[in-house]
Amino acid sequence: MNQRALIAAAALSVLSTTLLAGPAAPQPGKDKCYGIAKAGQNDCANIAGTHSCAGQAKADNDPGAWKYVEKGSCKSMGGLTADEAKAKAKKA
Repeated sequence: MNQRALIAAAALSVLSTTLLAGPAAPQPGKDKCYGIAKAGQNDCANIAGTHSCAGQAKADNDPGAWKYVEKGSCKSMGGLTADEAKAKAKKA
């Protein structure tokens, strides 16, 4: 197999894995915590639907972006629940 075909096959493999993986699956012992993710460090899609993948948050502490944290630790980190984040998004 020549180098060009090998690179194309590797790229296709990575792309298909990413597309098939879909949104982040719920993680046992973890909560989604909104408003604490740093830019590029969110775990999946935001509330507004402007992106649908991990690592695409554009700003630090975006109230619509979330990341998984240990269950029960979100409030102590200054984060929001999904309902609180949705209510905040409606006000904006």
